[in-house]
Amino acid sequence: MTNDMERRLVQHNEGMKKDCYTFKRRPVELKWYLQCTNPTEAIKIEKQIKGWSRRKKMALIEENWQDLVKFSKNYTEYGRPDLSKPSSTSSE
Repeated sequence: MTNDMERRLVQHNEGMKKDCYTFKRRPVELKWYLQCTNPTEAIKIEKQIKGWSRRKKMALIEENWQDLVKFSKNYTEYGRPDLSKPSSTSSE
């Protein structure tokens, strides 16, 4: 979250902090943003999106609303293991 997107992008690309996630992933390119007036809401949305699968994030970036809805409806159908079934490594 930032109130100056251009400055923030420059910071990421300059690699000011070696322990940052983006340091080894430079150059960083802005793919999508949402302008919010409420910082609390912006943080909430950022955390929500960070929890999404890569596939769902790509649907958002590509504005593929059909896939975004599809990947939101039934995550188990699209690759997440069904946690209700015992795994082959369980000790039961």
